[in-house]
Amino acid sequence: MEVKLGMSPISWTNDDLPELGGDTSLETCLNETRLAGFSGTELGGKFPKNPFSLKEVLEEHELKLISGWYSGTMLNNSLKDEKIKLDETLNLFAEVGASVLVYGETFNTVQNKKKKPLNSRPRLSEFDIKQYGQDLSDLADYCLDKGVPLTFHHHMGTAVETQNEIEQLMNSTRDSVGLLLDTGHLLFADGDYDKIISNYGDRINHIHTKDIRKDVFKNVDKSKDSFLDCVLDGVFTVPGDGCIDYRKFIKRLKDIRYKGWIVIEAEQDPLKANPFEYAKKGFNTLVSCLEEYDFKIIA
Repeated sequence: MEVKLGMSPISWTNDDLPELGGDTSLETCLNETRLAGFSGTELGGKFPKNPFSLKEVLEEHELKLISGWYSGTMLNNSLKDEKIKLDETLNLFAEVGASVLVYGETFNTVQNKKKKPLNSRPRLSEFDIKQYGQDLSDLADYCLDKGVPLTFHHHMGTAVETQNEIEQLMNSTRDSVGLLLDTGHLLFADGDYDKIISNYGDRINHIHTKDIRKDVFKNVDKSKDSFLDCVLDGVFTVPGDGCIDYRKFIKRLKDIRYKGWIVIEAEQDPLKANPFEYAKKGFNTLVSCLEEYDFKIIA
């Protein structure tokens, strides 16, 4: 089995919290991503959005564009309008050769609102789940026709956060809707990756590995704390620095013969958690686990 390892730029610069790494250059981010051992990166706010310029800067650092976040609003948007809204990002990804498009449902999200507590988020049950599944499946078909599969990101503060909501989403969509399994977000939502993998392993087409600091997590009050408060408090970290057993997780990926990108995405304060040092820590942890279960890591 072959996998590729990538890194999100969010450890260097957080687009939702500009005070975290706002002065860090894209050059530093990409240079340190490659030095830490990764062969790919996800998109961030400081990246050029012109295909030629984006290819040029990636090639300069010997990195591939893996994917990038897209703020979807299919819950309150027509399929036609969502396609129009998506086209610029989708065409960029197709031109540059991104493996997937990370789709997050952001209608009424509180993930980027510092004054909104986590439990004020929307719930998937408040909407017509059957219609949402149909529309999202049609949008995923559209992405496939462009050569960039859609991967759905369950995310804290959004309408698809809990294990139950992930299950509802998967059960109401066609196979063209892939699932991004994010270890940190799932644990934060009290979910069980083992069950998700058992039930939807064939739909998982992208992986985000973030770890959780248990001492911070145990003090989270979802009725008071916002998602951004939790980030600032340091709830997230890289694999090998938190409470998730990544050897068990990688074993489960072997069970489903996962092939694709495994990305470290750990939003932290770069002044408290040096991005390069933590990127290396995460990389070394994943490599150790992957080698134990006979995965081949390719560039």
